[in-house]
Amino acid sequence: MHRSITTSRTRTRRTTRAAAAALAGALALSLSACGGDDGGGNEGNGGTDETATTVTLPKLDGETLEVAAVWTGPEQANFKKVLQEFEKRTGAKVTFVPAQDPIINFLGSKIAGGAPPDIAMLPQVGAIQQAVDKGWAKPVGTEAQEQLGKNYSQGWQDLGKVDGKQYGVYYKAANKSLIWYNTQVFENAGAEEPKTWEDLLTTAQTIYDSGVTPFSVGGADGWTLTDWFENVYLSQAGPEKYDQLAKHEIKWTDPSVTEALTTLAQIWGKADYIAGGANGALQTEFPASVTQTFTGGDQPKAGMVYEGDFVQVNIAETEAEVGTDAKVFAFPKVGETEPVVSGGDAAVILEDSKAAQALATFLASPDAATIQAKLGGYLSPNKNVDPKAYPNAVQQEMAKALVAAGDDFRFDMSDQAPQAFGGTPGKGEWKALQDFLKNPKDVKGTQEQLEADAAAAYGD
Repeated sequence: MHRSITTSRTRTRRTTRAAAAALAGALALSLSACGGDDGGGNEGNGGTDETATTVTLPKLDGETLEVAAVWTGPEQANFKKVLQEFEKRTGAKVTFVPAQDPIINFLGSKIAGGAPPDIAMLPQVGAIQQAVDKGWAKPVGTEAQEQLGKNYSQGWQDLGKVDGKQYGVYYKAANKSLIWYNTQVFENAGAEEPKTWEDLLTTAQTIYDSGVTPFSVGGADGWTLTDWFENVYLSQAGPEKYDQLAKHEIKWTDPSVTEALTTLAQIWGKADYIAGGANGALQTEFPASVTQTFTGGDQPKAGMVYEGDFVQVNIAETEAEVGTDAKVFAFPKVGETEPVVSGGDAAVILEDSKAAQALATFLASPDAATIQAKLGGYLSPNKNVDPKAYPNAVQQEMAKALVAAGDDFRFDMSDQAPQAFGGTPGKGEWKALQDFLKNPKDVKGTQEQLEADAAAAYGD
């Protein structure tokens, strides 16, 4: 993959500082104010029998499709309900194929074996480009493009384009600028929701002094660490530098990266601030990092866990309720810029057919997104999904803020990068930041490793 890959991806997301600040401010205000109306007027049972029909789909009796994604657990189960509705409307049979990271490597083995899935849900912009470069991806048709034009802001449409052609349908979005906390821990400690990085450090010390470890970190999954870095970097270095680093127009040895890593070390460098210390964090996968924050009564393994809106899926596996036992605040402002980092998963057709095109069209419609919205732990970039479909006030406000932001966001930096650098376990940015978590004093060595890996992946 060459350097030009991310250039077209970022130029459509020229964010003003004011817009980003407004979005993050709205999130901070609305999310902290949300109470425990976890019912939200929807029972969150999928409600496929009541799903509105806004898109016409063909009859596909006898047709079969395979859809591959890396989703597991409740996230996979919820998506399968969406596929069941497609089956009900069309008569097609759809099979979910569990994939592994990096998904491009997984797909490569399936294609080499002559058994590619019809559609893959790709979690990186760089992965869409790779699928096109390899000749795997097929453009979506007129019907899907019509749905995208009606239901999505231009920025979300353009994220799925390569050389002006639409290949990706962004079905799922993520707000990755959130920190979730155990309300009982905060109440016992007398801690308050922080607004700035300095406030966050004060809150962490307050939690620690109360006898609870402040942070749970899912360091076994390197992507969680890249998300930490991106929020600090975006806020501290600003949107322009963020775009430059995302495109590798500046090196990872740049002083702005030095500053961000040094800032991160204020938390990562304090073993007592992280559940299990660095070694424990590196053995903790993301789902466990969430559940251990919301189990154990008022003595959980940690008081806070950083990650996106999808954390709610994992909280649902505990006895904690979002809005009462588990609350959330916007990632604190580190520099002049409020961080607003988004991610997402796009449907990409690998085996072109009438059925595959129909499923892409369905996934671009409000109908599909509404089904999964009702189930919780999910956000759609589709602006025509009724916010009331989301099962609680927290998610309803997140959805409103996401749609209101339009194109005013920054997409996950590692997901814009070539997968070899930004999306492969045990390699590139994931591995370098895991090593940094283990040894946060080695800022210079971490930067040199990041730059060497980035230069190789971008072909510099």
